[in-house]
Amino acid sequence: MRASEAEILIVPGLSDSGPEHWQSRWQAKLSTARRVVQENFERPRLEAWRRRIVAEVEASEKPVVLVAHSLGVIAVAHAAAEIKGKVRGAFLVAPPSPRAIAEMAIDAEFGAVPMAPLPFPAVLVASRDDSYAQYGEVEELARSWRARLVDAGIAGHINAESGHGPWPEGLLHFAKFLSTL
Repeated sequence: MRASEAEILIVPGLSDSGPEHWQSRWQAKLSTARRVVQENFERPRLEAWRRRIVAEVEASEKPVVLVAHSLGVIAVAHAAAEIKGKVRGAFLVAPPSPRAIAEMAIDAEFGAVPMAPLPFPAVLVASRDDSYAQYGEVEELARSWRARLVDAGIAGHINAESGHGPWPEGLLHFAKFLSTL
């Protein structure tokens, strides 16, 4: 699959993804990409985030490929059963662990992370030193979701603050993933 053959839905996490974040840069670069804009990025409610993802997928006219980061990954996992028909695949980056979610002042419902296999192909990218999830925790998610795990090495939370503004390595992984769909 080529990027032009899909609607690429960018699913940011807590506080959205600022202009220097790789998600924002990819959105600007990929002509069929658009952001899933949540009602409240600062005080997320799982049910509202899940509904918005479902609505954006249903509104898509082409097959959908999701590109989610952090808490957006967890919201995608919660919405997966409802969006399986139109979603061709998901590129999931740096999900927080239930432990980290519990430490944040956010809706605790996010912490009940679904562990069932995802109903579409997925790649899960994880860092060895992400402060929001230990690598072993993300390995377990990848096994449960039947997602292919990509080891990003020492990369922090894979965001602009950790030096991943353009993130060309991620774009290469994404292109490779698209080619398998």
